[in-house]
Amino acid sequence: MKKILFIILPLVLAFTPAIAMDLTDNEGIETSISSVNISVSGNSVRVSGTNGEDIEVFNLTGTKVTTIKTDTSGKTYTVNLTKGCYLLKIGKVVRKISIR
Repeated sequence: MKKILFIILPLVLAFTPAIAMDLTDNEGIETSISSVNISVSGNSVRVSGTNGEDIEVFNLTGTKVTTIKTDTSGKTYTVNLTKGCYLLKIGKVVRKISIR
């Protein structure tokens, strides 16, 4: 009987903090789905839903390549980028694109 208690008690104590963490409020997590749409065709990037926010372009090492100023939503921009993968950041939205 004592062996069972020595096995069960540590397991109960080990999982108690995990249960307590699940009950906390997720106040800082953004749950809304973004309305930003990005499509790439060759060297052109079509962006809609930007709400006038700038588009920042990063390479995969995290170096900022360029910034595109946007004035309206639903516009196509020509980017002079070499072939490869890039990250586009529009406000809080980050998407990966591939220039072929």
